[in-house]
Amino acid sequence: MVRRIDPRALRPVPVEPAAAVVREGTGLPLVLRPAGDDVDLVEWAGAEREALEAELLRHGGLLLRGFGVTEPAELERFAGLFVDELFADNGEHPRAQMGGGVYTPVFFPPEERLLWHNENSFNRQAPAKIWFCCARPAASGGETPLVDSRAVYDRLDAGLRDEFAAKGVCYVRNYGTGIGLDWPDVFRTGDRAQVEARCAAEGLRWQWRGDRLRTEAVRPAVVRHPGSGARSWFNQAQHWHLACLNERTRASLLATFPADELPRTCTFGDGSPIPDAAMAEILRVYQELEVVFPWQAGDVVMLDNFAVAHGRNPFTGPRSLLVAMGDMRTVD
Repeated sequence: MVRRIDPRALRPVPVEPAAAVVREGTGLPLVLRPAGDDVDLVEWAGAEREALEAELLRHGGLLLRGFGVTEPAELERFAGLFVDELFADNGEHPRAQMGGGVYTPVFFPPEERLLWHNENSFNRQAPAKIWFCCARPAASGGETPLVDSRAVYDRLDAGLRDEFAAKGVCYVRNYGTGIGLDWPDVFRTGDRAQVEARCAAEGLRWQWRGDRLRTEAVRPAVVRHPGSGARSWFNQAQHWHLACLNERTRASLLATFPADELPRTCTFGDGSPIPDAAMAEILRVYQELEVVFPWQAGDVVMLDNFAVAHGRNPFTGPRSLLVAMGDMRTVD
């Protein structure tokens, strides 16, 4: 017997569209891969921008893998979905512009490890978002370690973090020592009046010592995340403190310069010294929380700079990464 079906009783069954991107993992970074060969990163991300912003806030970092992005213009188009203007390099570090608002990473000897840091946390303004793109991975090493800065705050000894939070960090810089960029390069002017005006605008104390310039900047060590309000360990003390240098470099600097003329150093915000043991504890926590993944050509990483610190491992062979930054926020 054949059962007949009344066509008027039929109802359409909704069919979920096939996902364009597959999400992997639940931590830092969240990995996103195209589900097929015809997914254009910029086109897809443009439609998913709000969802990506929410995932960035939750995870702190996104690794977009398999989209084949290797050119500066492609990275600039992707970053431009999230900010109106990319940050123009401020001259603080030697790097090369690759077009638009895309740069090479800061130059740092490949045989050395660049410690974790939140970009520009020693300045009055810092980017909330950073993008990295791997055009060519190194033959070995060269990873970009990531550390959740909110987790650093939570894991540090409460007494230590509270002292840093109360006092802040004073970043001391002596230009004209022959190490690093000189003040006309960083400030992009030889006019002392313009330098002084910029120092005043950015909250720096300054002192001229002949042709040399000394600046001091007191910045927070801990900030509230601008999106979530969570406390985040946000500073670069480990980039400025002598105890964090390798023994050979530290000995060389101390043998060459008086203590108050070191090219870069830092203290607590009230001028009192930061103990070496405190920095050792901070480095230990960063190391424990570090997440490392190997770069693949075409990878794009998007970071929340107020939530995640990044570094760079030593490497061998040619390595080509592209960097863009944007969504500048005042650090206070």
